[in-house]
Amino acid sequence: MGKYLAVLSGLIAIAGGVVLIILIWGPLVRDLIFACIPLFLILAGLIAFAAGISSLKDASRIKNLEEETEEENSAE
Repeated sequence: MGKYLAVLSGLIAIAGGVVLIILIWGPLVRDLIFACIPLFLILAGLIAFAAGISSLKDASRIKNLEEETEEENSAE
């Protein structure tokens, strides 16, 4: 009987904890999520900016290499 009582009291404690998290911490969790959205957007923008700059540099390097290759082929 003690094992069943322990399982039952554990389930009641879990249910009570979930209810308290929803009722008491719900607004805090919602505010935390809304506070993280601008930070996420800033970080995503920085990553996209860095990727764009890297892509432009790569395109410039490829163009320079193609021009050098054309000059070497025309010189021969």
